[in-house]
Amino acid sequence: MTTLDASLSGQFAIGGDLSVNRLGFGAMRITGKGIWGPPEDHEAALAVLRRLPELNVNLIDTAESYGPYISEELIGEALAPYGKGTVVATKSGLTRTGPDEWHQVGRPEFLRQGVMTSLRRLKREQLDLWQLHRIDARTPREDQFGVIADMLKEGLIRHAGLSEVSVDDIRQAQKYFKVATVQNHYNLAGRKSEVVLDYCAEQGIGFIPWFPLAGGELVAGHDKARAIMDKHGASGSQIALAWLLKRSPVMLPIPGTGKLKHLEDNVAAAAIALSDEDFATLDAIGRR
Repeated sequence: MTTLDASLSGQFAIGGDLSVNRLGFGAMRITGKGIWGPPEDHEAALAVLRRLPELNVNLIDTAESYGPYISEELIGEALAPYGKGTVVATKSGLTRTGPDEWHQVGRPEFLRQGVMTSLRRLKREQLDLWQLHRIDARTPREDQFGVIADMLKEGLIRHAGLSEVSVDDIRQAQKYFKVATVQNHYNLAGRKSEVVLDYCAEQGIGFIPWFPLAGGELVAGHDKARAIMDKHGASGSQIALAWLLKRSPVMLPIPGTGKLKHLEDNVAAAAIALSDEDFATLDAIGRR
């Protein structure tokens, strides 16, 4: 029987002092179509969230823009008061005007408002990890980074991170505050953030790859990769997740879903121990 235990993925200390199991959960997909409005099945979404502690998934990633607000509200409803060790990461910096419509807003007052309202929806007195969803090109960076530094000093947020950034972006932000995490698009088949990942590893910054399951179809469609799937009795998506976990000790994948079965399938990947040969084979396939 497959072991369902996210702690088998190993641990990472966000900001050096906030330990999480490396295989987390992304809460974007518990909202409606187009990441807009409530989920089709409210109780099913709550059931997925309430299953997380039972699976030792203690890193939950969300954003005020998911819904908007719906994802955070569901997390607060399902999990507050939170069990010891549960870390909820959220984001601000995007506003919504409809399904699949996203717009950058980095004005300091908007970011501060995001933190204050996220605290209320998540039913927290302090946000464990707050991330700037995007650096707004229309707002001076010193204003965006400055208000983040202020909110850290005020204790509204414990740790701060960035999303979809370059190494230069991280270095600029580090002049204002300690960057605890970076959340960029990255998976077996999408490797444009390779340099950023390597920098994060050097700096001890947690790297949260969004869209981590991409690459599963690539695995399933390749003879050598299918042999690895057969050896481990795993799906292509599970092998793609296992590859991410082996890629770097700072890697914190957050596969998301609104279905219990899919959640359990994802967590099963934490028990897969790829050999160095498996990893190299998959790496070569992904790079091609």
